[in-house]
Amino acid sequence: MKNIDAAALADATSNFSPLAPGAHVAQGVQTHDARRRTILAAVIGNTLEWFDFAVYGFFALTISRLFFPTGDETSSLLLTVATFGVGFVMRPIGAIVLGALGDSRGRKAALSTTILLMALGTAMIGFAPTYADAGLWAPAWIVVARLIQGFSAGGEVGGATAFLVEHAPKGRRGYFASWQQASQAGALLLGSVFGATLTDVLTPEQLEAWGWRIPFLFGLVIGPVGWYIRTRTQESESFVQAKAAQGQHGQASPLKRALGSYRKEIIAGFGVTIVWTVCTYFFLVYMPTYAVRTLKLPQSVSLWANGAGLMVLVVLAPFFGALSDRIGRRPLLIGFATAILVLAYPALWLLTAAPNPSTLTIVLLVFAVLIAGFTGPAPAAMAELYPPEVRSTGLSIAYNFAVTIFGGFAPFIATALIARTGNPLAPAWYVVFAAAASLVALLAAGSALRNRD
Repeated sequence: MKNIDAAALADATSNFSPLAPGAHVAQGVQTHDARRRTILAAVIGNTLEWFDFAVYGFFALTISRLFFPTGDETSSLLLTVATFGVGFVMRPIGAIVLGALGDSRGRKAALSTTILLMALGTAMIGFAPTYADAGLWAPAWIVVARLIQGFSAGGEVGGATAFLVEHAPKGRRGYFASWQQASQAGALLLGSVFGATLTDVLTPEQLEAWGWRIPFLFGLVIGPVGWYIRTRTQESESFVQAKAAQGQHGQASPLKRALGSYRKEIIAGFGVTIVWTVCTYFFLVYMPTYAVRTLKLPQSVSLWANGAGLMVLVVLAPFFGALSDRIGRRPLLIGFATAILVLAYPALWLLTAAPNPSTLTIVLLVFAVLIAGFTGPAPAAMAELYPPEVRSTGLSIAYNFAVTIFGGFAPFIATALIARTGNPLAPAWYVVFAAAASLVALLAAGSALRNRD
């Protein structure tokens, strides 16, 4: 890993040569400060975006009591995780609008817009009145905030991934694009640390009274930092040239062109995303809730174990992204999707057979490695399906439709499966299904997901 990172960093300090898949390479020169702003804009902004979006999941139990007090704990939790999923309903719309904005007006314009919208939604949650204060207006307020956050998140992955890929040196697209996933994991890690720390230092009464608001207000305060960095970045040479050529030939809008000429690529990207999103939201977002409700472990223990898994993902996603630059994306994607399919059920069986902190930590660490092995190369593989002029649109649509259908409601589906069957192992079959679906998509995609430097 050390040698790979050193090589990547060496390339990062040389001239950038943004690459479009299967197209001519346009050489661009950036100053050291411009290169640094480019990477920081994607990584820091992406981290802030996903911290704001995911922290809701980590405080699901507290929010369920404050905003959805039905008198039945399971019903309250179902309403809370359903509201978590509601945010994902807006993601396809955000993907279409903000993805097309990124391809028509530039990555900078789209990414600056996403972070402002996310800050607005986060502020609404941070200052939301509880059910005791405002009655039914309180859950309605939370739903609106989640819809705004979902719209914003719909444009983030496509825009940030396109931004990283197009500024990557030759032969380093996998490594650079993997920071999109690493920064997502970093955001989840930050949220997990907030949750574990607040749970440890505050009493349950303090946490419910005001402590749960702290991470939302933190996200609101630091959001302008990401916006400031993003407004001072440069567009890639490949994107600028693609837009110039598009202007000369008067081509259709990014949305029409993506849906008209790249339907197969969108379907392939959709399939690849299924196991990515289900594993992320089940193992790395919902697992603390599963550990508390099903395994009867302390909330702080579940959050710290989750944090350990997220730390592994932050470190290993760039490693596997760099490895994909050497051996190809497809072998890693197929190999790790297969491993997830095989190990999902045994992992949950082990957790329920020995529900203790050590077992939880081991399972989360193992799956963090598997998720890193898949999601490290996945962003570059999906970005390479499209040319620059439709990359943000195509990638955003494929990714966000899959996340909305399969990932956003993964916590709800897991909770409902357990409630309906009474079997704590039932969610494992959903993970198995997701892995099988992505394997079918990978095998069907064939050479479309091979490196094309």
